[in-house]
Amino acid sequence: MAQQRIFSGVKPTGHLTLGNYLGAMRQWAQEEQHRADALFCVVDLHALTVDHDPARVRRLTRQAATLLLAAGLDPEKCTLFVQSQVDEHTRLAYLMECTATDGEMRRMIQYKEKAARERERGGSVRLSLLTYPALMAADILAYGADEVPVGEDQTQHVELTRDLAVRFNQRYGHTFVVPRATNPKVAARVMDLQEPTSKMGKSHARTAGIVYLLDEPEAVRKKVMRAVTDAGSDVVYDREERPGVANLLDVLAACTGGEPRRLAEEYDSYGALKKDAAEAVVEVLRPVRERHGELAADPAYVDGVLRDGAARAREMARPRVDAAYRAVGLLG
Repeated sequence: MAQQRIFSGVKPTGHLTLGNYLGAMRQWAQEEQHRADALFCVVDLHALTVDHDPARVRRLTRQAATLLLAAGLDPEKCTLFVQSQVDEHTRLAYLMECTATDGEMRRMIQYKEKAARERERGGSVRLSLLTYPALMAADILAYGADEVPVGEDQTQHVELTRDLAVRFNQRYGHTFVVPRATNPKVAARVMDLQEPTSKMGKSHARTAGIVYLLDEPEAVRKKVMRAVTDAGSDVVYDREERPGVANLLDVLAACTGGEPRRLAEEYDSYGALKKDAAEAVVEVLRPVRERHGELAADPAYVDGVLRDGAARAREMARPRVDAAYRAVGLLG
């Protein structure tokens, strides 16, 4: 039986967070790259769908790639690359736009939310914000990926990718593998420490509740100790009624390998829970920060990994994208 192929990406729209690490990166390093033919991509083209500073996107792209290596991705075991360095993504994205419908794009929850935010702040909504799910579909379909490990907020986009693959195959002949989304089981959504009903997002304007992977240990401790808790003082795991405490228990469980409900029974005060959660986060992030420091001091190595990764990705994607061009009637 052929080895499964997986594709996943991270967007360089902000500094990577504890949520990115516990929800995705750690699993990529510890499991995904060992059990499958795995591709991991810094999807820098997706960062252009909203106003951006070019120098910042460039800097965050490099930082994200370096952090993925620091988290344990091994270029000998997986393919790590930057999206814009492989032309097949944009070549296939146009065919996906020609396969999708306007209605499908406008139904995407992320488009509705981000477009509303842009309008609120008086900005204009870029067309690419509407069409970026077509580019995301191209990211996945170009490689014949079987699985796409994503957070819950991206599952809708993978469902759209499946629909586009099926539609394309029916219209033009079998060309694409129909992928499936897989959601991590533990700490799939680490919530903001100050707003525990919102995901810990790397591009949020308010940063007091966000633990970044490169935060100094003292900054991590301060943010966790200042985490919002709930009314009452007993430690109970209840995501609906006690989102603040539940989030701390989820974080502690993800860092220590425990189970949130069982951990709740070990504490009789919020203070003790916060202290243990803070130390657990510091220890989990320590090796990542240290390895990042070593890699950041050797940019030539990181550049080499990305160059080799892009060449490998191009080799994998080109035959399928060329076939798709021929299938729709282009000379190719």
